[in-house]
Amino acid sequence: MTSSTDALAPADAAALATIIIYARDIPKTVAFYRDYFGFETTGEIVDGLVELNARQGGASILVHQAAKSVKLGQVGVKLCFAVQDVAQFVQAAQAQGLAFGAIHQAAGYQFANAKDPDNNSISISSRTFRTTTAV
Repeated sequence: MTSSTDALAPADAAALATIIIYARDIPKTVAFYRDYFGFETTGEIVDGLVELNARQGGASILVHQAAKSVKLGQVGVKLCFAVQDVAQFVQAAQAQGLAFGAIHQAAGYQFANAKDPDNNSISISSRTFRTTTAV
């Protein structure tokens, strides 16, 4: 077995480009990410998927119809969205009907958690914008 220090990185390292979210109600899930997080989409279903693109770059989201056998909200994935002011975002989201849990203070940043319409975990965090680093 090769340790991580012995492993060679591929010539073209992979970057996160797409996150697939399984949904029972595709239009409802698409609207959630469009309305609360500003993703752009035509809403057109192509090959069983609706693509959402971040306005400021980053990973895109593909919303895929969930099979009846899929247990939504029990996957070990959380989508984390970078926001500069967590409290302001929470307040604006609440005014539109999205409730976040408590705002947590971490090492130089804040975050709060919520669920999407399919019970998948989401988070907002100011970590990207922190000015100090914890040791």
